[in-house]
Amino acid sequence: MKKDMNSNVVGRAAEVGAWIFALWGVLHVWVGVEGVRQYMTGGASSLWNMLIGGRSVPRSAFVHATDPGTLFAHGQLLLNFCIDVGGYGVLGFFVAWLILKRDAWIGYLLGLVVIGICDLAFLFSLVVPGVIELNAGTVGGPVLWFLAILITPFGLPKLSRSASS
Repeated sequence: MKKDMNSNVVGRAAEVGAWIFALWGVLHVWVGVEGVRQYMTGGASSLWNMLIGGRSVPRSAFVHATDPGTLFAHGQLLLNFCIDVGGYGVLGFFVAWLILKRDAWIGYLLGLVVIGICDLAFLFSLVVPGVIELNAGTVGGPVLWFLAILITPFGLPKLSRSASS
């Protein structure tokens, strides 16, 4: 067990959950970095190929835009999406740090709600309908998030009813 800066005792389960949030962060920062790389080397088409491939949108059937205005808009929107995903990854690191070093419950709640919105939106708008390819990478994030929110509370400090006494 570890004492954090607010004198809350953080148990092993919270430590494991925090490291799962950190791993979740690594996966998402990778998406941001890879998105920038794809944008710089291949533009909108490369970004689309990175983000499609599911049963409803196979790469072989996808028709890429060819006019400059549409290509530009697609490239900028997809680049923004990838960078936003990378930003969520940074949030995953912050959540892990909060759980391990500062206010464990605030960190957990940020991970539960904000990262939950991120992952559940991704899962139900892109993975389940078959837009993005179903593989370990695309389901790994939601699985890690679910494990983190499931495990972490068992190691969080007890909430006190009153701060004064």
